[in-house]
Amino acid sequence: MKTRAELKTEAKTVLRGRWKDSVLMSLVPTLVSIAIGLILFFLLVIPMFLFFQNNPDALNGTANYDGNSSGGGGGLIGGLLGALFSAGISWTYLDLLRGRRQEIRPFSDAFRGFAGPVILGVICVYLLMTIFVFLWSLLLIIPGIIKGYAYSQAYFVYYDAYEETGERPGFLNCITRSRKLMNGYKGQLFLLDLSFIGWHILAILTAGIGYLWLTPYITATKAAFYENLPKETVV
Repeated sequence: MKTRAELKTEAKTVLRGRWKDSVLMSLVPTLVSIAIGLILFFLLVIPMFLFFQNNPDALNGTANYDGNSSGGGGGLIGGLLGALFSAGISWTYLDLLRGRRQEIRPFSDAFRGFAGPVILGVICVYLLMTIFVFLWSLLLIIPGIIKGYAYSQAYFVYYDAYEETGERPGFLNCITRSRKLMNGYKGQLFLLDLSFIGWHILAILTAGIGYLWLTPYITATKAAFYENLPKETVV
C-alpha cells in the first residue's frame, strides 16, 4: 500500500486538467438534492401550512404526526441517494486511475450508479451495510465505526465483479470481500480520512462552497486507495 501522500498525488494527477468537470460532477448531487427539497416543500409543506391556516382547530392536537418516523425514512432515502451518486462518481475516478478513460462526462457520470444494470446492486449493498453497521453499533459505537471501514470498499468490489463477468455479483459476497480486503488496512483508511480534517475546516469556512473542490479530491484519493489494496491474496 502506498503512503497517504502518494495516494493524494495520484488523485491530483487524475484531477489535473479535469477540475472543471470534476466540480460539475460533484455539483450534480447538490442540485438534485435542492430540486427534491423544493419539490417536497411545494407538495407537502405549503399544502400543510394552508390546511392549518384554514383549519385552526387542527392545531389543538386532533391530528397526530409522527415526526421521528418521517425523519428516519427521509434519512434512509437521503443516504440511499447519496450512495447511488457516490458509487457512480467513485467508479469514474477508478476508471481514470486505470487509464480506461481520459475524460469526465459530468452529468452522465454522476448518474452511473442509477443505471439499470447496477442500481439494484448499489441499493441492496447499501441496505445490507446499513443494517450490519447498525447492528454492530448496538454493541458500542466503536464496533460500528470499525465495520463501516471494513465494508467501505463494497461498491468498488461490486463494480469490478460486474465489469469482469457482466453479471450481477452476490451482494453479501461484495461486503464479505470488502471486509477481507480491509484486513490490516482499516486503520490506514481512518488515518487517510483524518488527513483531510484541515481541508474540511477550510471548506466549512467558505460556507460549504469549498466542498465542490474538496469532494472530488477526497473521492479520487479513496479510489486510489482501493486501487492500491492488495487483491491477489484475498480469496
